[in-house]
This record gives sequence, C-alpha cells and structure tokens, in this order.
Amino acid sequence: MANHASADKRNRQRITRTARNRAAKSELRTVVKKARTGLKGAPQESTALVTAAVSALDRAASKGTIPAKRASRVKSRLALALHKASVAAKTAAG
Repeated sequence: MANHASADKRNRQRITRTARNRAAKSELRTVVKKARTGLKGAPQESTALVTAAVSALDRAASKGTIPAKRASRVKSRLALALHKASVAAKTAAG
C-alpha cells in the first residue's frame, strides 16, 4: 500500500508498463516461434518470417521491452538457422 501520492502514481505506472510489456513480449515470442517453425518450409516464406522477427526484435529492444543484447543474440541465431536451411535446400535441389 502506497503511503504517499507519488508512490501511488509509481504503482499505477508500473501496472500500465507491465501490461504493455507483457503483451509486447507475448507477440514477440509468437513472431519468433513462427520464424523458427517456418525455417522448415519454403525458403522465400522463411526469409519473410525471419525478416518480420528481426523487425519485431529491433522494435522490442528499442522500446526497452527486452535487452538489446538478447535481441542481437536471437537475431544472430535466426540468421544462422536461415542460412543453414537455405544451404540445405540448395544442396537438396541441385
């Protein structure tokens, strides 16, 4: 329980920010998950999904929802997985 008005206001701000960040993180996890599962599909579709995930990661990092280094790490791993999937698709095709 807040003992003064400024503490009460900070509590209201915390609740608002927590709800916003929770929604943003949930959406981010969904986009990254779609990108990871999409790597098994067609190369064009997987490239588009990874691009969308990278954009979402950058947006979340710039807003402070997730740390910048975490976003960088996940983007790097997605790019590596995309490269491996595209190389595997090329060797299988030809």
